[in-house]
Amino acid sequence: MQRFVAFSIVGISLAVVTAFSMNESKKGWVSLFDGKSLKQWKVGDNAKTFSVENGMIVANGDVAHLFYDGDVHQHSFKNFEFKTEVMTTPGSNSGIYFHTSFQPGGWPSKGYEVQVNNSHTDWRRTGSLYGIEDVKEVYVKDNEWYTEHITVQGKRVVIKINDKIVVDYIEPENVQRSEGDAMRVLSKGTFALQGHDPKSKVYYKNIMVKILPD
Repeated sequence: MQRFVAFSIVGISLAVVTAFSMNESKKGWVSLFDGKSLKQWKVGDNAKTFSVENGMIVANGDVAHLFYDGDVHQHSFKNFEFKTEVMTTPGSNSGIYFHTSFQPGGWPSKGYEVQVNNSHTDWRRTGSLYGIEDVKEVYVKDNEWYTEHITVQGKRVVIKINDKIVVDYIEPENVQRSEGDAMRVLSKGTFALQGHDPKSKVYYKNIMVKILPD
């Protein structure tokens, strides 16, 4: 059974799930966020960019990245499904990294970024596999919750927005990246949420992972 807490934010009435359903648990989904704190998450520079409000992680402030550093699968994921509910505010930018590792500052050099951006000046929109397979279309609106779902299996990355596939990417064997993106390849690692800039405010809730076989 799920518990719901209703509240109002940015002029919208929201219902936030504060507990997992039995159905999700039976299907192999595991929560990465307790809805109350940033326990088992780690951030370096500009830690104040991230906070927890009413069952949500809020990303708003100077450039920072919040890395999952918890017990689930020793925070090292290779093949998986990851999903979270996201809400952007107008003009905001953020991102979800996977196969990455903790670094105290700057933009993560390891792993891929999945874009969160419905109206920021950057033309790469929500669901883009950033800089690799970019999405120009806007599939969801600001100030509305949507689901971002990432599946990695072997060399394949599938990104869904509200169950619609927007990216289906196969990484080439022995792929070669530019010098600055040398670590932008499939491997294994943790997840990270991005705080992009002080004018960007993005909300995350119900952050879940399902481990897939190698």
